[in-house]
Amino acid sequence: MKTVALVGTFDSKGAEYQYIKGLLETLNLNVFTIHTGVFEPTFTPDVDVAEIAEQVNGNIQKIRERNDRAYATDILSKGLESLLPKLFAKGLFDGVLSFGGTGGTSLVAPGMRQLPIGIPKLIVSTVASGDTSVYVGTSDIMMMPSIVDVSGLNKISKRIFGNAVSAMAGLLNYRFENEEDERPLIAATMFGVTTPAVNFAREYLEKNGYEVLVFHATGIGGRTMESLVSDGYFKGVLDLTTTEWADQLVGGILNAGEKRLEAAALAEIPQVVSLGAMDMVNFGPFDTVPEKFKDREFYKHNPTVTLMRTTIEENKKLGKIIAEKLNLAKTDTIIMIPNAGFSAIDVKNGPFYDPEADAALINTIKENLNNQKVTVIEKETAINDREFAELSAQQLINLMTKKEK
Repeated sequence: MKTVALVGTFDSKGAEYQYIKGLLETLNLNVFTIHTGVFEPTFTPDVDVAEIAEQVNGNIQKIRERNDRAYATDILSKGLESLLPKLFAKGLFDGVLSFGGTGGTSLVAPGMRQLPIGIPKLIVSTVASGDTSVYVGTSDIMMMPSIVDVSGLNKISKRIFGNAVSAMAGLLNYRFENEEDERPLIAATMFGVTTPAVNFAREYLEKNGYEVLVFHATGIGGRTMESLVSDGYFKGVLDLTTTEWADQLVGGILNAGEKRLEAAALAEIPQVVSLGAMDMVNFGPFDTVPEKFKDREFYKHNPTVTLMRTTIEENKKLGKIIAEKLNLAKTDTIIMIPNAGFSAIDVKNGPFYDPEADAALINTIKENLNNQKVTVIEKETAINDREFAELSAQQLINLMTKKEK
């Protein structure tokens, strides 16, 4: 029998969780209960909140005496973040299920994010219909709207609880197992305007015995890739599309944070980096572009996406950032520079064609590189040319082969 870790506040929502526990057992699932509430639970759990607090040197009695909900949530979320993967590693459960509002969701989500990809993780929450990125992060947590507050048993809540329990039972007992692919994994980054380059490179790598996972450079895509690279999923990284740094610097909507372009360097994973879509910053519909940019050069990619051309000064700053990240490399790294354009619209006669702005980025990178492990390869082609893409792929193969030897 499969086991579900039922995680939640058994003090304030004890009746609801006992009902859910009964539903799970009706479907022949074992239930491993973890109490995250500050006060005494209404039934005896397998893991009490005191044990969670102790993970971060917290004392549950002192937390109770302080009577500060924000403080308690912070301590207990960090404790569960530490404890939950340890419990999973012991084989105590096969999937995780939780119910709650903003506080409960904030408390359990960090712990769930520490579990391996593919392990069923479901949160039924009052915040599931909004922006869930703060809870899901780069994990595969599933979130289901609770419709009504997780408080009380009624016609609506019982139906939602039943659906969630049924979903978890299905995830555990009727899982589709893919055939294992023994090919080494490669991470690659793509954007709409660098799609041809990545497709050419992916085909080349696949013909040479590699499996390629493509991440869309939309902020969350870059963060997810960096997270999986750090976790050791990949043999190599083909980071052709680094546009998220332009958004990070200038204030676009698709930024991936200040750690972008660090994971492979720090993990000593071979990588080939390029400057895909560094000619642009991304915004939503045109009327959402900040007023301070009103005199800039724009391209309406579609009704919901507006692109803004990066300037010479911005590219000089970006060049320093890219060089700084590449200088972190602890293993051989290559930066591929396409001198004839960074994207599908940054080519001769294209709307973002600006050789002077591109040169500012390229020259600044070269001026600031000081790591002998980083090699610069320049080609007089655009990034989307097949020749450039396949050469980039072959350079990554060379790096991986050298590292294996």
